[in-house]
Amino acid sequence: MQDTGAVDSLMAHPVAAMLAYFSVGILMLIVCLACFEWVTKYNCWEEIRKGNLSVALATGGKIFGICNIFRFSIQAQDTIYESLLWATVGFLLLLVGYFLFEFLTPVFRIDEEISKDNRAVGAIAFILSVSLSYIIGAAVTYG
Repeated sequence: MQDTGAVDSLMAHPVAAMLAYFSVGILMLIVCLACFEWVTKYNCWEEIRKGNLSVALATGGKIFGICNIFRFSIQAQDTIYESLLWATVGFLLLLVGYFLFEFLTPVFRIDEEISKDNRAVGAIAFILSVSLSYIIGAAVTYG
C-alpha cells in the first residue's frame, strides 16, 4: 500500500492544492477528449481546423461537460484521489449519454450530421453534454 502522507501534507497548502487539482484536471481533460476522439467517426481537431462549427460546438460541449463534472468531484470529495475516481465515473456516464444520444435518434446518425456541419445537431450535442454534466455532477456530489 502506498503512503499518501506526503501528498496529503502537500495538499494542505492552498496554492499547492490548486495547482494539483488544475494539473490533474488538465490531464483528465486531455485523456477524456482523446477517448471521445476515439469513439467519434470524425477527426474533431481536423474538422475544427476546417471551420466545422458543428464539431466545434459538440467538442466544446464535451470540454465543458468534462470540466464541469471534475468541478463537482473536487467540491464533493475529501482527497484528490477520490475526486479523480468520481470524475472518471462521471466521464464514463457522459460517454454513455453520448452513445444513448446516437442510439435514441434513429432517423439520422449524429456523427454523420455533425461531420456534415449540421449546426442544429451540433447545438443539441453541445446542450446535451452541458446538461448531462449537471445531472452527473449532482449525482457525484451525492455519492
